Amino acid sequence: MGMVSNPASEAECIRRILAGERHLFHELIRPCERPIYFLLSSLLRNDTEAEDAAQETVIKVFRNLHLFRGDSQFRTWVLSIARNEGLGRLRKNETRREDSLDALTDGEAGDFTPAILTSWREVPTETLERQELGSLLRKAIEALPEIYRNVVLLRDIEEMDVRETAAVLGISEGAVKVRLHRARALLQRDLAPKLKAFAPKRGKLFGWAR
Repeated sequence: MGMVSNPASEAECIRRILAGERHLFHELIRPCERPIYFLLSSLLRNDTEAEDAAQETVIKVFRNLHLFRGDSQFRTWVLSIARNEGLGRLRKNETRREDSLDALTDGEAGDFTPAILTSWREVPTETLERQELGSLLRKAIEALPEIYRNVVLLRDIEEMDVRETAAVLGISEGAVKVRLHRARALLQRDLAPKLKAFAPKRGKLFGWAR
């Protein structure tokens, strides 16, 4: 069976898994693996623990698959489980305050983001070599406060819509829009001078209009 990509095939795949075809679970969860890790690495600030949490998330998804009713997108449900796993680990380890997701500290250093962000569609790739662009983007996103960084990761990197992003982060759709606007403004402020140095004749460097 090929990669699951739409709600109808997801529902059929889930039905078959619950009926005993457990080998299909890998195909079902595969499209969710990268966003699971993105979210957990942003929350936990530790790539090793993020990997462990991601594995635990997948196990919990499998064990609780019978509880998925299709009221939301499967990916939204999965990432909500991942977020709860990450927040539970933060509370257990007492490494972060429980209200850290809502702490507006613009001067706070960002967390490590392990992804190589070399194909971010919002920035013209011709302005830099791919490796240099990826490095600039990583540093800029790492410098964002966590509440902004998570929204950028889900909306601009994982290309989730506003409703799905709100469901995963447990905030309102309005908060998603506000945080994304502020995050993009911060990124533009940080990245524009660096990109301009590579492409001084370009006019508009960013195409954010959503």
